[in-house]
Amino acid sequence: MHKKDCFYLGKIVRKHSFRGEVVAKLDTDEPELYQNLESVFVALGNDLVPFFLEESLLQKGNQLRIKFEDIESEEDADAIMGAGLYLPIEFLPKLTGNKFYFHEILGFDIEDVNYGYVGVVTGVNDTSAQPLFEINSNGTDVFIPMIDDFIKKVDREHKKIIVESPAGLINLYLNN
Repeated sequence: MHKKDCFYLGKIVRKHSFRGEVVAKLDTDEPELYQNLESVFVALGNDLVPFFLEESLLQKGNQLRIKFEDIESEEDADAIMGAGLYLPIEFLPKLTGNKFYFHEILGFDIEDVNYGYVGVVTGVNDTSAQPLFEINSNGTDVFIPMIDDFIKKVDREHKKIIVESPAGLINLYLNN
């Protein structure tokens, strides 16, 4: 399994007991969806290694206490401390309406209700305070904030997102 075929579920953040139990902080708004997992992929170096769960218990909101098979001691737990947890993309719950996963919209066309066709989504910049659509418009990068009020429609069937960006924003990028 490769990371490109998976989504990031969370990270092992601490040990819980001398029996090798660990606590993972889940990166999700719905941690309850992941409390009865049979297995996960653990990122060890550049590899994703399957680990099977003996038990898991959701605690403190988005923290999952996990007892993995074959992790029997604190030393075993140390070997996976800080590792990322991944699941295959098909495990993601389907989103509808104007909600989407960042990976899902790569390659979608962006059309602005006032400007018209803008370009193709090449990525999402989520390192700033507000995530941004990264759009390639005939070789020029255009960035539009991913604000709910700006996103008018996500058309999965036609791979298109219709936005209404602030007046003049797109022209700042395209009319030098």
